[in-house]
Amino acid sequence: MRLTEHTDYALRMLIYLGVCGDRLTPAGEVADIYGLSKNHLLKVATHLTTAGFVQAVRGHGGGIRLALPPGEINIGAVVRYTETDMSIVPCFCEPGICRIEIGCLLRPALQSALNAFLSVLDGVTLADLLRPKPVLEDLFGLTRTLPS
Repeated sequence: MRLTEHTDYALRMLIYLGVCGDRLTPAGEVADIYGLSKNHLLKVATHLTTAGFVQAVRGHGGGIRLALPPGEINIGAVVRYTETDMSIVPCFCEPGICRIEIGCLLRPALQSALNAFLSVLDGVTLADLLRPKPVLEDLFGLTRTLPS
């Protein structure tokens, strides 16, 4: 199974926003951090806002931040929301197109594999992905210097 770029970018955006905490973060900052298109990231942010994973604040000083605590953002739910087509093979969405459909055991095997994949992601929250927060802060260039 291969996830779309949209889902990949959504997950990366959530990780970055999780590291940033409650700070309002411009979508352009997320784009710059990952070297991605700002326009594409704005679409991802809008999609995540519609789903209730991200909160957007418009205007000067606005930006985006997580709408929920990281422990309440389930990665399986994010993937299901951002993936528009989970059909591994055409017969998942177009019954009757395959000559051997009635006797085929491949389709149920692939459906079981997809269910197992999603089941693993259902057991992961954004909080789990943020466990190495100090490392992520450093990788993002967000390491804070403490006053002496």
